Amino acid sequence: MPERRAAERLVLDGPGVQRALSRMAHEILERNKGVEGLALVGIRTNGVYLARRLAAKLAEIEKADVPLGELDITLYRDDLSTKKGHPLLRKTEIPFDLTDRRVILVDDVLFTGRTIRAAMDGMMDLGRPRAIQLAVLIDRGHRELPIRADYVGKNIPTGYDERVKVFLREEGHEDAVCLIKGSPVGGSREATIQRHAREGAS
Repeated sequence: MPERRAAERLVLDGPGVQRALSRMAHEILERNKGVEGLALVGIRTNGVYLARRLAAKLAEIEKADVPLGELDITLYRDDLSTKKGHPLLRKTEIPFDLTDRRVILVDDVLFTGRTIRAAMDGMMDLGRPRAIQLAVLIDRGHRELPIRADYVGKNIPTGYDERVKVFLREEGHEDAVCLIKGSPVGGSREATIQRHAREGAS
């Protein structure tokens, strides 16, 4: 992980990330009474890495594989029309039928809820799950839509002038979560939300 600046505060280290994911895996098994009928779908990009880790933990505990998919929500974002240039499309790969499955959406940070809404829209275009559950490593609050996570690694109170940055080994870093302080753009709540959207906060 890059050396942290003075404005950054470490809120989860590597072992903390692993403990959070292990606890979430056990909560998933307890709530769903095993893995039968379950599938994991990670939201690109960090959500895919976290979904893979959860799938590995579930397989280790239950000795059974859980179907795993990857979802790109770019074309479902409600701010797409406000972005300049052409959107960068990544791969959506869900190699199983979503219909009648209990699907667990996985992402790194839950913020306004708009990313999750876009992900649900994308999944409903691909099938009709029996149920959709949500697992996030970090819930930072400030919801703008009536969306909540079923499984949370850590709740972090934040301000609109702060950003949560998740570092993962899959991207060449040490696992860590940092809270980064900054100044609101233009001093307004709306401008700060737009800044977070540009930076990929979810």
